[in-house]
Amino acid sequence: MPAKAVTFSESARSSYQTFLNLHILPVLGEYLLPDITPAMITKLLLNYQKTHAHASCVKLYNILNGIFKMAFLDESIQQNPMLRVQRPKPRKDEKPAKQSAYTVEETRHILQCLENEPLKWRCYVNLLLDSGARRGEINALQWNDIDFEDASITISKNLQYTKDKGVYIDTPKNGEGRVVDVGEDTLSLLRQLRQQQAEECISKFVFTQHGSAEVMHPQSPTRYFRKIGEKYGIQDFHPHKLRHTSASLSITNGADIVSTSERLGHADSFVTLRMYAHSNPEAIRNAGNIARNALKADDDDK
Repeated sequence: MPAKAVTFSESARSSYQTFLNLHILPVLGEYLLPDITPAMITKLLLNYQKTHAHASCVKLYNILNGIFKMAFLDESIQQNPMLRVQRPKPRKDEKPAKQSAYTVEETRHILQCLENEPLKWRCYVNLLLDSGARRGEINALQWNDIDFEDASITISKNLQYTKDKGVYIDTPKNGEGRVVDVGEDTLSLLRQLRQQQAEECISKFVFTQHGSAEVMHPQSPTRYFRKIGEKYGIQDFHPHKLRHTSASLSITNGADIVSTSERLGHADSFVTLRMYAHSNPEAIRNAGNIARNALKADDDDK
């Protein structure tokens, strides 16, 4: 944990500690590291997999892998048992992963539904879609981060919450700030929100608690999105899916990976390629059209 505390964000460290406390130490904590066998680790993973999603199983596997790799490197153990432990595979009865992004039609429907909602949330949703920023980055926005003349926002902060630390401001996930352009529709909503907020209170934050200058709680958007999803029948509606949607729509419609990566604030473009260069119905149809048009062009030249 001391090593992780140096390299992890506070939220990642808290998540890591939770896995240790709830799932690893209760099973393996009474054993010395050299006495832990591949079979013991495999049994832990299989039991965990019975009641948890595949992504959580992989996270548990990665944490265990990190623990034993570090123990091997500092010679606490002579052999790494994780070399004989298979990475978890999805259960046969596990439901397939939910769609990671909305289509153009679904996104338009969401924006239409939001027209009946408070200005703050209309602004919030439009910003997520327009900028592709993370929830914490949007939550941390201050009015001096918005350049209305240049039609851009500066993302340099990340609002987070953990049980131990409470609400706090951190740096963006990759540790670096970035400037992202936004459209006129989003800027218009921001101007309206600034005027509305000024009539109630004066705050440096764009998104505040109702009738207060205090910044909005980092978990409030997730709760509100769940409520809106139920109200309008929007499947799996949560802030991060709008970030996925922004990136997916950009790439599907011709944006290059490097530029999209910089816009999203990824550490490198490989992360963007792995996460968003996926197949979807629109991309599949577009791939077919490209092939057909290429053949047609070849025929026209004859």
